Amino acid sequence: MEKNFNTLDDLPAPEGKIVFVRVDINSPIKDGAPQPGPRFAECAATIRELAKRGARVVVLAHQGRPGDEDFTSLEAHAALLSKAVKKKIKFVPDLYGAFALAAISKLKNGKILLLENTRFYAEETLDKDWEKTLMANRLASAAAASGGAFVNEAFSVSHRPQTSVVGLPALLPAFAGRSLERELNALQKATIGAERPVVYVLGGGKPDDCFKILKHAVASGGADKVLLGGVIGELAVIASGKSLGAKRDWLEEKGFAKLLPELKRVVDEQGHKLLLPTDFAFADADGIRVEVRTEELKGSEKIFDIGSKTASAFADEIKHAKTVYFKGPVGRYEETAFELGTRLVLKAIESSKAFSLMGGGNTLDACEKFGVNKKRIGHLSTSGGALLAFLGGETLPGIEALKKK
Repeated sequence: MEKNFNTLDDLPAPEGKIVFVRVDINSPIKDGAPQPGPRFAECAATIRELAKRGARVVVLAHQGRPGDEDFTSLEAHAALLSKAVKKKIKFVPDLYGAFALAAISKLKNGKILLLENTRFYAEETLDKDWEKTLMANRLASAAAASGGAFVNEAFSVSHRPQTSVVGLPALLPAFAGRSLERELNALQKATIGAERPVVYVLGGGKPDDCFKILKHAVASGGADKVLLGGVIGELAVIASGKSLGAKRDWLEEKGFAKLLPELKRVVDEQGHKLLLPTDFAFADADGIRVEVRTEELKGSEKIFDIGSKTASAFADEIKHAKTVYFKGPVGRYEETAFELGTRLVLKAIESSKAFSLMGGGNTLDACEKFGVNKKRIGHLSTSGGALLAFLGGETLPGIEALKKK
């Protein structure tokens, strides 16, 4: 990805300017309160830098979706964000009404506001004409008089065409924040500018996401080898003509078997690029891990991990890779009996000299569990859907909005 968008290095003399910064601090809610997490730290550097340079910083963010239990005000988020930025952030319980506009106009140089949850307002989630909304125009007008700007510091929502993501950058000079810039540089290094061979490791419990990435990776030539574990690995084994017995029934119940016809075509046509599990692990009646070759499965075993031979084969591919993308554990790593596959693969990536890219909640959790040295990982993304969309070949509206500027 070429640098065809502006960054904070291109923002001239921000002192006195109203700068809107779209961040993602969407957090788990426990007992009615948002929980601390890496997303607060992700955006803190950009907010701190702008405030230090004298900008009048106005932060935009969302929390949850209408109707969900975590759909709540951002009032409590202000304290967590203040702690991350190490500077007081005032919360304003309004977004683009008279109260919010008055607070923005009174904001002093170097000070920071956090406005109310953008998704409290219907104009945030319209499906078109975002730059024509009252929300976008009122906020843009509030900034324009000061020569203001918009900064996208939320890669994780950049796949969503929403007013705070694409409407404001259509009306104001637009820039990428430090975290977003770092994310895009990592994606460039893992895709367009990737050193070969490129190895993808796809696993986890969401085969639809994995299949989207798999199709794009093999069709575009983005990956030289794709190692399949987790649910997508089990489906691929079935698509190759083997039976997984009881696991097939479970896959049917979950609705995952719908992928089999198209997955079979990929396996048949691109099988030379794929590495499928050759053995699996299950627990016997005493809870002891038992491994068996795929061909020797009797059909009643409840498999929850790749076997050690498969894990070793995966590790060997990773050893010879120059670029590695890891998505999702290759087994039920939360249980001791089934952690081996994921642990061996992650440790192989940790010891590899390849540039590695990882993302997703379970992946980050597994890294923590197995003590993976994060300094040995090229880039750990806190993004979920946006990362998957990008690697699946989709265009990200939030990034395209920056390119247009």
